[in-house]
Amino acid sequence: MNKKLGTVIALTGIATFTIHMINRVQFSVSTVKNNLGCPNNKYYEWRFGKIRYTKKGTGTPLLLLHDLTAGSSGFEFSAIVDSLAEKHEVYTMDFLGYGLSDKPNITYTNYLYVQSIIDFIKNVIGKKTSIIATGDAAPIAVMACHNDGEVIDKMLFINPQSINKLNQVPSKQTKLLKFLIDTPIIGTFLYNILTRKESFRKNFEEEYFYNSSAVTDEILSNYVEASHVPDFNAKFSFASYVCRYMNANIIHALKEIDHSMYILYGEMKDDIDTIVDNYVYFNQSIETFSIPDTKQLCHLESPDSVIEQINILL
Repeated sequence: MNKKLGTVIALTGIATFTIHMINRVQFSVSTVKNNLGCPNNKYYEWRFGKIRYTKKGTGTPLLLLHDLTAGSSGFEFSAIVDSLAEKHEVYTMDFLGYGLSDKPNITYTNYLYVQSIIDFIKNVIGKKTSIIATGDAAPIAVMACHNDGEVIDKMLFINPQSINKLNQVPSKQTKLLKFLIDTPIIGTFLYNILTRKESFRKNFEEEYFYNSSAVTDEILSNYVEASHVPDFNAKFSFASYVCRYMNANIIHALKEIDHSMYILYGEMKDDIDTIVDNYVYFNQSIETFSIPDTKQLCHLESPDSVIEQINILL
């Protein structure tokens, strides 16, 4: 009996060590290119950690907020930032838990990001600022504007998250999943499987881009690196995202906001007409514009079309 127990313990130890080494190799391979390293990177010392950002151009201030899916970062706006900087003082930032910002082991929520945006505008930009926000960052911008509308000017949302999905709250099942992902070895291994280059390629070809041939190795490498640098800590924000901790009911805030709001949406994105109609239903002053032959990341897939619209609206 003791011999069998010893064998089980030994095999468990070997398996655990093997998985740990696989995890270390995965992180090393994913970050070796240092795609996100940039001499223009700056850091805002926020109370929960350092927030990475860049600043470019002159003119009216404009803050770009990336989506909250795995691998998201300020790179998402790389195809349009130079054009925007011709007329604006453009700030891109990596949300806490993403890109090159700090990734503390905490539960990431809508309210956490709302406070980070408001503090960033007040302490870094220092002026009333317009916002461009993608996907799940759009409801964060809505809540930030509702909490402190004095610091925000216009808002433009690119394929904002569905209001119906935002009403979903953590359940017993998602809480258990978060606990699993947060575990040191098995959770990290699971996270690595979900953030492989092949996984990102599938997401881009099926959900993010309409034209799969436009998905380049550079794009995929940046997303893989953002999801792994500097180590496994990006899994904590990922766990909060997939387990619905970042969700918030924005209906009340959306109804009360009287700022100028616009929605750009990928014409080929699934169920986008219903999503857009729901936003307009709760605030009829929202103006909407489609970007043809695109899906979720239309500003990365068809930057010229997006810039043309942004220049008209902002």
